[in-house]
Amino acid sequence: MLEKKLDRAITEFIWNVVEIHSQLEDIHTSWAGLLGITQPQWLILMAITELDKGRGVAGIDIANKLRVHPAFVTNQTKTLERRGFLSRRAAPDDARFVLMSLTAKATTEIEKLAKRKLAFNSTMFNELDEKTLAELNATLATIAKNARLAARLLAIEAS
Repeated sequence: MLEKKLDRAITEFIWNVVEIHSQLEDIHTSWAGLLGITQPQWLILMAITELDKGRGVAGIDIANKLRVHPAFVTNQTKTLERRGFLSRRAAPDDARFVLMSLTAKATTEIEKLAKRKLAFNSTMFNELDEKTLAELNATLATIAKNARLAARLLAIEAS
């Protein structure tokens, strides 16, 4: 009986994650639309915002953050560069790596959305305090780590 309840709870959790993922995709598509870019391009800008510590961000780091192929990042960041949202330059210590940074245009456009993003976050996380979110993030990080392991095991079994 306990195993059946646990299985049901896991299934319910997975469907909740699917629902949240779907809603976040729609939300990111809306944010992107406000800048006239695609949802993946929006996520690239957000990844750069998160990862850039003042020196720029390598495409491989963006790809790893977004869990996409590095070639996809290269293609999309070239488009974003042409649109004036980011700058690309060779890494000073290894010219094989291109470092990307947001331009003033991108920073200004993202800052224009700041109040709307605060309102969105307030709505989405309305009943959760900082401690609850920290605990939830720790739990989700554990589940993500275990999911990566489970995916690798499944891939091994399938081969």
